[in-house]
Amino acid sequence: MTRRAYGFAVGLALTVGILAWVASYRYNLPLRDPDGLAGPSYIRLPAIVLIFYLADVVPRALIANRGFGNFRSSIKEYTRKRWDRSRVQLVVVGLLSFYVVYVAYRNLKGFLPEVRYRVIHDQLLKDLDRALFFGHNPADVMHALLGTGASAHILSFVYVSFLLFVPLSLGAALVWSKNVSTGFWYVTALCINWVLGAASYYWLPSLGPYFANRSIFLDLPETGVTRLQQAMEAGRATYLDDPYATESVQSIAAFASLHVSIIFTAALICHYIIPSKYVRRSLWIYFVLTALATVYFGWHYLIDDVAGLAIGFLAVWIGAKTTGHALRKQRQPPAPGDGIIGVFPPASSGASGELESGSPAAVGSVAATGAAADKDADWPLAADQPSRSDSSTGSTSSV
Repeated sequence: MTRRAYGFAVGLALTVGILAWVASYRYNLPLRDPDGLAGPSYIRLPAIVLIFYLADVVPRALIANRGFGNFRSSIKEYTRKRWDRSRVQLVVVGLLSFYVVYVAYRNLKGFLPEVRYRVIHDQLLKDLDRALFFGHNPADVMHALLGTGASAHILSFVYVSFLLFVPLSLGAALVWSKNVSTGFWYVTALCINWVLGAASYYWLPSLGPYFANRSIFLDLPETGVTRLQQAMEAGRATYLDDPYATESVQSIAAFASLHVSIIFTAALICHYIIPSKYVRRSLWIYFVLTALATVYFGWHYLIDDVAGLAIGFLAVWIGAKTTGHALRKQRQPPAPGDGIIGVFPPASSGASGELESGSPAAVGSVAATGAAADKDADWPLAADQPSRSDSSTGSTSSV
């Protein structure tokens, strides 16, 4: 793997990190590390990587040994084969790049009311929505078509699951990819999404239909989304009253929809590289449901979702260019030891062609398959050294 594959993400992280610090200093606003469902990002993200590592090595050792015999030695052997120093360094670089960009994005989003003071374009976006729907409000139309009962709870689950989808997909890309450069394509695209999303907030500041006119959404039942909206509104009020009185950040901005952009990014990259049609179709379905949920609950106007699509595509395209990939199908046939997504889940010994013995060598043999794809990832390499390509297509090794 060349420096090109990770250099852009590192440079972007440094740039946007400095920008957030300058904005914090210029407007006398605190820099925060926003909490998530499982605590601060600096705890949550390494923990997710550790979980994905264990999900990779533990089942593989159990399958190869048909139980706990030689379990510890199998773990060590597989880790030594697949997790050499270069791969660990690359995973750490990807994790830190994402962390810096994400924290900077959240803070820049939080600074929005102070930097673009009293500049709100909700009326413009609302009028555009009505024009596109021939005088009707899109949310009203969706409530009439889908109802406000079970559909509200289903779409709420889909929308809120995004909070877990991002860190989980990040962990899968970094840990389960046979070739780390493929994982860096996704990591880089995620970083670009955050940066372009923050820029769109400043270009066209808006709150979103729910926060601008919630009367349309009063008939919806209480769901995870409604509780989240109430919490975000209270957090915004506290932050605007005194930014130093809270540890949270202001999180309300409508244009553009990063739920749409990031799920579209994930679905498009998977469409190019994941062999499993079930994974690809699941992500496209998830994308459609997420887009519906953004309008159904009043998070976004229609044009926000359209802009999100544009940002998602740009992120995939720029990510491909900067990591040495091409926007075409690069699905490789599964090799022994492969899973549905990269090396996960590990196949049974009979199905994957692993050695039948329960010795650590059996695990090492399978691990060598995945490790071979990573030997081009030795870090660092000369900038002009090419990454491994598929001889028949010329495309970078995938998954």
